Amino acid sequence: MLTILFDGIAYGMLLFLLACGLAVTLGLMNFANLAHGAFAMAGGYLTAVLTSRMGVPFLATLPLAFLFSALLGAILEPTLYRHLYRRSHLDQVLFSIGLVFMAVAAVDYVFGASQQFVRMPDWLSGRIEIAGVTIGVYRLFIIAVCGLLAVALQLVLTRSRFGSRLRAAVDDPRVAGGLGINVNRIFLTTFAFGSGLAGLGGALGAELLGLDPGFPFKFMIYFLVVVAVGGTSSIAGPLAASLLLGIADVAGKYYIPQFGAFIIYALMIVVLLWRPQGLFVRGGAR
Repeated sequence: MLTILFDGIAYGMLLFLLACGLAVTLGLMNFANLAHGAFAMAGGYLTAVLTSRMGVPFLATLPLAFLFSALLGAILEPTLYRHLYRRSHLDQVLFSIGLVFMAVAAVDYVFGASQQFVRMPDWLSGRIEIAGVTIGVYRLFIIAVCGLLAVALQLVLTRSRFGSRLRAAVDDPRVAGGLGINVNRIFLTTFAFGSGLAGLGGALGAELLGLDPGFPFKFMIYFLVVVAVGGTSSIAGPLAASLLLGIADVAGKYYIPQFGAFIIYALMIVVLLWRPQGLFVRGGAR
């Protein structure tokens, strides 16, 4: 039972890292970016290529995956995304879905349809026993990294000058600009950072989740469920939703495998019936 709980926490923390960038862009920037999974796939494929084909150590690929996906976000935000900030969510969804199809086709053409594998270091491949519970070192590593990132993100968004400027730019861009805040630069930085987090999540989760050209479509619904259940008021919402859904998904597949992924959707329905706007709600979004 405790092993299942631990595996569910590890899976939930990974979902959080993959989805928190979407929570930022959707909740704070009010942009429905369904192409978020494509940035995660970019980080995962970079890690797979570097570790399996070039022999780069796994840990060294993690910051590279973050920077690569962040760079993609920094390029696409001013060239494509910025022009749709004031368009309807339907336009944003159609646009980002189109980007997903393009990304999937491009990856399938370059790498083929087969699953990619990440070469993990030996010290991450074993298992240890703590208080009678067998724990995978890789999953423990994921929990530690994602936990530290969650704390850092919460501090940045709530305690830093950048966080206050971002909230001001979202609530009223015209007033924020009049006060000397460069709104476009704030949005560019935020979007690039969210894309980088997705790339880091894709790199960390490639071995656990599997990596192939269909990755953005397979996990798109999970990202949306995390954001819908957790709300977008803070990092705490997606984190709580990710842990709840991760534990429920792993436990459900273990105890009642015939229902498969039905458990996570049933839990989403129950939570949204109870709190239609998610577990955490923030007012004043633009």
